[in-house]
Amino acid sequence: MTASSGYKPYQFAWDPDVEVILERVRANKSGPMHAAGVDAARRSLESIVRPPGPDMRTVRDATFDGPHGAVPVRVYHPLTAPESDAPALVWFHGGGMIMGTLQSFDRLARDIADATGAVLFNVDYRLAPEYRYPVANDEAYAALCWAVDTASNWGVDATRIGVGGDSAGGGLAAATTLRSRDDNGPAIAQQVLFYPGVERRTDRPSMREFGSSPFLTAEDIDWMKSLYLGPDPSTDDAYGVPALANSLADLPPAIIAVGYADPIRDGVEAYGDRLREAGVPTVQLRYPGVGHGFAMQAPSVARGRAAIAEVGALVAARFRQSR
Repeated sequence: MTASSGYKPYQFAWDPDVEVILERVRANKSGPMHAAGVDAARRSLESIVRPPGPDMRTVRDATFDGPHGAVPVRVYHPLTAPESDAPALVWFHGGGMIMGTLQSFDRLARDIADATGAVLFNVDYRLAPEYRYPVANDEAYAALCWAVDTASNWGVDATRIGVGGDSAGGGLAAATTLRSRDDNGPAIAQQVLFYPGVERRTDRPSMREFGSSPFLTAEDIDWMKSLYLGPDPSTDDAYGVPALANSLADLPPAIIAVGYADPIRDGVEAYGDRLREAGVPTVQLRYPGVGHGFAMQAPSVARGRAAIAEVGALVAARFRQSR
Protein backbone atom coordinates (compact mmCIF):
# COMPACT_ATOMS: atom_id res chain seq x y z
CA MET A 1 0.00 0.00 0.00
CA THR A 2 1.45 3.37 -0.91
CA ALA A 3 1.85 6.03 1.73
CA SER A 4 -0.23 8.46 -0.31
CA SER A 5 -3.37 6.36 0.15
CA GLY A 6 -3.91 7.61 3.68
CA TYR A 7 -4.86 4.16 4.96
CA LYS A 8 -2.92 2.75 7.89
CA PRO A 9 -1.32 -0.70 7.74
CA TYR A 10 -3.81 -3.25 9.02
CA GLN A 11 -3.36 -4.96 12.39
CA PHE A 12 -5.60 -7.97 12.64
CA ALA A 13 -5.57 -11.57 13.88
CA TRP A 14 -6.33 -13.69 10.84
CA ASP A 15 -7.58 -17.24 11.08
CA PRO A 16 -4.56 -19.57 11.26
CA ASP A 17 -5.23 -21.12 7.84
CA VAL A 18 -5.55 -17.65 6.30
CA GLU A 19 -2.20 -16.79 7.85
CA VAL A 20 -0.68 -19.73 5.96
CA ILE A 21 -1.86 -18.16 2.71
CA LEU A 22 -0.44 -14.82 3.79
CA GLU A 23 2.93 -16.38 4.47
CA ARG A 24 3.02 -17.61 0.87
CA VAL A 25 2.03 -14.16 -0.35
CA ARG A 26 4.83 -12.59 1.68
CA ALA A 27 7.35 -15.16 0.46
CA ASN A 28 6.39 -14.45 -3.15
CA LYS A 29 6.61 -10.71 -2.45
CA SER A 30 3.32 -10.27 -4.24
CA GLY A 31 2.38 -6.63 -4.63
CA PRO A 32 -1.06 -5.07 -5.13
CA MET A 33 -2.89 -5.87 -8.35
CA HIS A 34 -2.96 -2.32 -9.63
CA ALA A 35 0.84 -2.20 -9.57
CA ALA A 36 1.14 -5.50 -11.46
CA GLY A 37 -1.34 -4.62 -14.19
CA VAL A 38 -4.21 -6.43 -15.87
CA ASP A 39 -2.25 -9.17 -17.65
CA ALA A 40 -0.25 -10.09 -14.56
CA ALA A 41 -3.37 -10.10 -12.37
CA ARG A 42 -5.08 -12.44 -14.82
CA ARG A 43 -2.08 -14.78 -14.98
CA SER A 44 -1.84 -14.87 -11.22
CA LEU A 45 -5.48 -15.84 -10.75
CA GLU A 46 -5.39 -18.49 -13.46
CA SER A 47 -2.18 -20.00 -12.06
CA ILE A 48 -3.71 -20.91 -8.69
CA VAL A 49 -4.08 -24.68 -8.39
CA ARG A 50 -7.16 -25.76 -6.45
CA PRO A 51 -8.12 -29.32 -5.53
CA PRO A 52 -11.07 -30.80 -7.41
CA GLY A 53 -14.50 -29.78 -6.17
CA PRO A 54 -17.54 -31.94 -5.47
CA ASP A 55 -18.65 -34.39 -8.14
CA MET A 56 -21.62 -33.28 -10.21
CA ARG A 57 -24.42 -35.23 -11.87
CA THR A 58 -23.50 -33.40 -15.09
CA VAL A 59 -21.32 -30.49 -16.17
CA ARG A 60 -22.25 -29.11 -19.58
CA ASP A 61 -20.90 -26.21 -21.59
CA ALA A 62 -23.24 -24.03 -23.63
CA THR A 63 -23.44 -20.59 -25.22
CA PHE A 64 -26.24 -18.14 -25.77
CA ASP A 65 -26.52 -15.17 -28.10
CA GLY A 66 -26.13 -12.10 -25.93
CA PRO A 67 -26.43 -8.44 -26.85
CA HIS A 68 -22.67 -8.21 -27.49
CA GLY A 69 -22.11 -11.65 -29.03
CA ALA A 70 -21.99 -15.26 -27.89
CA VAL A 71 -21.61 -15.81 -24.13
CA PRO A 72 -20.20 -19.10 -22.78
CA VAL A 73 -21.94 -20.69 -19.80
CA ARG A 74 -21.01 -23.79 -17.81
CA VAL A 75 -24.00 -25.55 -16.29
CA TYR A 76 -23.45 -27.62 -13.13
CA HIS A 77 -26.15 -30.08 -12.03
CA PRO A 78 -25.15 -31.27 -8.54
CA LEU A 79 -25.88 -34.67 -7.09
CA THR A 80 -27.77 -32.82 -4.35
CA ALA A 81 -30.36 -31.50 -6.86
CA PRO A 82 -33.25 -33.51 -8.31
CA GLU A 83 -32.90 -34.57 -11.93
CA SER A 84 -35.93 -32.48 -12.93
CA ASP A 85 -37.69 -29.34 -11.66
CA ALA A 86 -34.54 -28.36 -9.74
CA PRO A 87 -33.93 -24.84 -8.41
CA ALA A 88 -31.12 -22.90 -10.06
CA LEU A 89 -28.74 -20.00 -9.59
CA VAL A 90 -27.43 -17.85 -12.41
CA TRP A 91 -23.92 -17.17 -11.09
CA PHE A 92 -21.46 -14.38 -11.89
CA HIS A 93 -17.84 -14.94 -10.87
CA GLY A 94 -15.63 -12.41 -9.18
CA GLY A 95 -12.42 -10.83 -10.39
CA GLY A 96 -13.00 -7.11 -10.23
CA MET A 97 -14.63 -7.10 -13.71
CA ILE A 98 -11.15 -7.53 -15.23
CA MET A 99 -10.25 -11.19 -14.65
CA GLY A 100 -11.67 -14.63 -14.00
CA THR A 101 -12.73 -17.50 -16.24
CA LEU A 102 -14.92 -20.58 -16.09
CA GLN A 103 -11.76 -22.54 -15.28
CA SER A 104 -10.46 -20.39 -12.41
CA PHE A 105 -13.93 -20.32 -10.82
CA ASP A 106 -14.77 -23.97 -11.46
CA ARG A 107 -14.10 -25.01 -7.86
CA LEU A 108 -16.27 -22.28 -6.36
CA ALA A 109 -19.08 -23.07 -8.82
CA ARG A 110 -19.00 -26.72 -7.74
CA ASP A 111 -18.96 -25.78 -4.06
CA ILE A 112 -21.94 -23.44 -4.41
CA ALA A 113 -23.94 -25.90 -6.52
CA ASP A 114 -23.30 -28.74 -4.08
CA ALA A 115 -24.07 -26.67 -0.97
CA THR A 116 -27.28 -25.15 -2.33
CA GLY A 117 -28.63 -28.18 -4.16
CA ALA A 118 -29.24 -25.89 -7.13
CA VAL A 119 -28.26 -26.16 -10.76
CA LEU A 120 -25.68 -23.44 -11.32
CA PHE A 121 -25.26 -21.47 -14.54
CA ASN A 122 -21.72 -20.06 -14.38
CA VAL A 123 -21.61 -17.12 -16.80
CA ASP A 124 -18.38 -16.22 -18.62
CA TYR A 125 -19.18 -12.55 -19.19
CA ARG A 126 -16.83 -10.25 -21.07
CA LEU A 127 -14.15 -8.43 -19.10
CA ALA A 128 -12.76 -4.91 -18.88
CA PRO A 129 -10.77 -3.04 -20.00
CA GLU A 130 -11.49 -4.64 -23.38
CA TYR A 131 -15.22 -4.41 -22.70
CA ARG A 132 -16.37 -1.59 -20.45
CA TYR A 133 -19.68 -0.82 -18.81
CA PRO A 134 -22.42 -1.76 -19.60
CA VAL A 135 -21.25 -4.90 -21.46
CA ALA A 136 -20.94 -7.29 -18.50
CA ASN A 137 -24.16 -5.94 -16.98
CA ASP A 138 -26.01 -6.47 -20.26
CA GLU A 139 -24.68 -10.02 -20.47
CA ALA A 140 -25.61 -10.78 -16.87
CA TYR A 141 -29.23 -9.77 -17.44
CA ALA A 142 -29.33 -11.62 -20.75
CA ALA A 143 -28.01 -14.74 -18.99
CA LEU A 144 -30.89 -14.61 -16.51
CA CYS A 145 -33.43 -14.31 -19.30
CA TRP A 146 -31.79 -17.15 -21.24
CA ALA A 147 -31.74 -19.43 -18.17
CA VAL A 148 -35.45 -18.81 -17.59
CA ASP A 149 -36.31 -19.36 -21.27
CA THR A 150 -34.35 -22.63 -21.51
CA ALA A 151 -35.00 -23.93 -17.99
CA SER A 152 -36.65 -27.16 -19.10
CA ASN A 153 -33.55 -28.06 -21.16
CA TRP A 154 -31.54 -28.22 -17.95
CA GLY A 155 -34.02 -29.91 -15.64
CA VAL A 156 -34.73 -26.60 -13.93
CA ASP A 157 -37.95 -25.16 -12.52
CA ALA A 158 -38.26 -21.77 -14.22
CA THR A 159 -40.14 -20.36 -11.21
CA ARG A 160 -37.22 -21.08 -8.86
CA ILE A 161 -34.25 -19.35 -10.45
CA GLY A 162 -32.10 -17.01 -8.38
CA VAL A 163 -29.00 -14.95 -9.10
CA GLY A 164 -25.75 -14.82 -7.22
CA GLY A 165 -22.09 -14.02 -7.35
CA ASP A 166 -18.93 -13.25 -5.46
CA SER A 167 -17.17 -9.88 -5.30
CA ALA A 168 -17.63 -8.12 -8.66
CA GLY A 169 -19.99 -10.93 -9.62
CA GLY A 170 -22.06 -10.16 -6.54
CA GLY A 171 -22.35 -6.62 -7.80
CA LEU A 172 -23.54 -7.93 -11.17
CA ALA A 173 -26.12 -10.10 -9.40
CA ALA A 174 -27.40 -7.14 -7.37
CA ALA A 175 -27.59 -5.02 -10.52
CA THR A 176 -29.46 -7.79 -12.34
CA THR A 177 -32.17 -7.80 -9.69
CA LEU A 178 -32.58 -4.04 -10.10
CA ARG A 179 -32.78 -4.28 -13.87
CA SER A 180 -35.24 -7.17 -13.84
CA ARG A 181 -37.47 -5.24 -11.43
CA ASP A 182 -37.30 -2.06 -13.48
CA ASP A 183 -37.84 -3.81 -16.84
CA ASN A 184 -40.59 -6.14 -15.60
CA GLY A 185 -38.23 -8.99 -16.40
CA PRO A 186 -38.09 -12.52 -15.01
CA ALA A 187 -39.17 -13.05 -11.42
CA ILE A 188 -36.02 -13.83 -9.41
CA ALA A 189 -36.40 -16.27 -6.53
CA GLN A 190 -33.51 -14.89 -4.45
CA GLN A 191 -30.16 -13.15 -4.61
CA VAL A 192 -27.03 -14.67 -3.07
CA LEU A 193 -24.21 -12.18 -2.59
CA PHE A 194 -20.72 -13.02 -1.33
CA TYR A 195 -18.93 -9.75 -0.48
CA PRO A 196 -20.54 -7.98 -3.46
CA GLY A 197 -19.00 -4.93 -5.08
CA VAL A 198 -21.97 -2.59 -4.90
CA GLU A 199 -20.19 0.78 -4.70
CA ARG A 200 -17.01 2.56 -5.64
CA ARG A 201 -14.43 2.95 -2.90
CA THR A 202 -16.03 4.87 -0.03
CA ASP A 203 -14.36 6.24 3.09
CA ARG A 204 -15.94 3.93 5.66
CA PRO A 205 -14.41 2.54 8.88
CA SER A 206 -13.66 -0.87 7.33
CA MET A 207 -11.92 0.82 4.40
CA ARG A 208 -9.81 2.90 6.76
CA GLU A 209 -8.86 -0.17 8.81
CA PHE A 210 -8.35 -2.71 6.04
CA GLY A 211 -7.62 -0.54 2.99
CA SER A 212 -4.11 -2.02 2.87
CA SER A 213 -5.34 -5.62 3.09
CA PRO A 214 -3.12 -8.15 1.28
CA PHE A 215 -6.20 -9.53 -0.50
CA LEU A 216 -7.67 -6.25 -1.75
CA THR A 217 -6.36 -2.72 -1.36
CA ALA A 218 -8.13 0.61 -1.65
CA GLU A 219 -6.09 1.42 -4.76
CA ASP A 220 -7.01 -1.94 -6.30
CA ILE A 221 -10.68 -1.05 -5.89
CA ASP A 222 -10.20 2.36 -7.53
CA TRP A 223 -8.20 0.82 -10.37
CA MET A 224 -10.63 -1.98 -11.19
CA LYS A 225 -13.72 0.20 -10.89
CA SER A 226 -12.14 2.75 -13.21
CA LEU A 227 -11.25 0.09 -15.79
CA TYR A 228 -14.87 -1.04 -16.01
CA LEU A 229 -16.97 2.00 -15.14
CA GLY A 230 -14.58 4.71 -16.29
CA PRO A 231 -12.70 7.24 -14.16
CA ASP A 232 -15.56 9.71 -13.62
CA PRO A 233 -18.00 8.71 -10.84
CA SER A 234 -20.45 11.40 -11.98
CA THR A 235 -21.34 9.19 -14.94
CA ASP A 236 -22.28 6.19 -12.78
CA ASP A 237 -25.79 4.79 -12.61
CA ALA A 238 -27.51 2.27 -10.38
CA TYR A 239 -26.86 -0.71 -12.65
CA GLY A 240 -23.12 -0.09 -12.65
CA VAL A 241 -23.11 0.92 -8.97
CA PRO A 242 -26.13 -0.69 -7.24
CA ALA A 243 -25.66 1.39 -4.08
CA LEU A 244 -26.80 4.40 -6.13
CA ALA A 245 -30.29 2.95 -6.60
CA ASN A 246 -32.94 5.31 -5.24
CA SER A 247 -35.04 2.42 -4.01
CA LEU A 248 -34.31 -1.23 -3.16
CA ALA A 249 -37.98 -2.09 -2.69
CA ASP A 250 -39.58 -5.05 -4.44
CA LEU A 251 -36.29 -6.91 -4.90
CA PRO A 252 -35.91 -10.65 -4.26
CA PRO A 253 -34.91 -11.98 -0.83
CA ALA A 254 -31.19 -11.62 -0.19
CA ILE A 255 -28.43 -13.55 1.54
CA ILE A 256 -25.26 -11.52 2.02
CA ALA A 257 -21.93 -12.83 3.35
CA VAL A 258 -18.81 -10.75 4.06
CA GLY A 259 -15.57 -11.11 6.00
CA TYR A 260 -14.75 -8.96 9.00
CA ALA A 261 -11.41 -7.87 7.54
CA ASP A 262 -12.74 -6.95 4.10
CA PRO A 263 -12.23 -3.28 3.22
CA ILE A 264 -15.65 -3.21 1.52
CA ARG A 265 -17.38 -4.79 4.54
CA ASP A 266 -19.18 -1.66 5.71
CA GLY A 267 -20.42 -0.82 2.23
CA VAL A 268 -21.73 -4.34 1.78
CA GLU A 269 -23.50 -4.25 5.13
CA ALA A 270 -24.94 -0.81 4.45
CA TYR A 271 -26.48 -2.21 1.26
CA GLY A 272 -27.94 -5.09 3.27
CA ASP A 273 -29.36 -2.63 5.79
CA ARG A 274 -31.03 -0.71 2.97
CA LEU A 275 -32.55 -3.92 1.61
CA ARG A 276 -34.06 -4.71 5.00
CA GLU A 277 -35.33 -1.16 5.43
CA ALA A 278 -36.99 -1.46 2.02
CA GLY A 279 -38.87 -4.53 3.20
CA VAL A 280 -36.72 -7.13 1.43
CA PRO A 281 -36.18 -10.29 3.54
CA THR A 282 -32.42 -10.19 4.06
CA VAL A 283 -29.93 -12.36 5.92
CA GLN A 284 -26.57 -10.75 6.64
CA LEU A 285 -23.61 -12.89 7.70
CA ARG A 286 -20.25 -11.55 8.87
CA TYR A 287 -17.36 -14.00 9.22
CA PRO A 288 -14.44 -13.27 11.58
CA GLY A 289 -10.83 -14.03 10.78
CA VAL A 290 -11.15 -13.68 7.00
CA GLY A 291 -11.04 -10.96 4.38
CA HIS A 292 -12.08 -10.40 0.80
CA GLY A 293 -12.33 -13.52 -1.34
CA PHE A 294 -12.70 -16.05 1.46
CA ALA A 295 -15.16 -18.22 -0.48
CA MET A 296 -12.52 -18.75 -3.16
CA GLN A 297 -10.12 -19.80 -0.38
CA ALA A 298 -12.50 -22.50 0.89
CA PRO A 299 -10.29 -25.45 -0.18
CA SER A 300 -7.71 -24.38 2.41
CA VAL A 301 -9.68 -22.08 4.76
CA ALA A 302 -12.09 -23.72 7.19
CA ARG A 303 -14.09 -20.52 7.67
CA GLY A 304 -14.67 -20.36 3.91
CA ARG A 305 -16.01 -23.91 3.88
CA ALA A 306 -18.27 -23.15 6.83
CA ALA A 307 -19.60 -20.02 5.12
CA ILE A 308 -20.43 -21.88 1.93
CA ALA A 309 -22.20 -24.60 3.93
CA GLU A 310 -24.20 -22.06 5.96
CA VAL A 311 -25.14 -19.93 2.97
CA GLY A 312 -25.96 -23.06 1.01
CA ALA A 313 -28.36 -24.27 3.69
CA LEU A 314 -30.13 -20.90 3.71
CA VAL A 315 -30.39 -20.85 -0.07
CA ALA A 316 -31.78 -24.39 -0.13
CA ALA A 317 -34.34 -23.51 2.54
CA ARG A 318 -35.54 -20.49 0.58
CA PHE A 319 -35.90 -22.55 -2.56
CA ARG A 320 -37.97 -25.13 -0.64
CA GLN A 321 -40.24 -22.38 0.70
CA SER A 322 -40.83 -21.02 -2.80
CA ARG A 323 -42.23 -24.27 -4.21
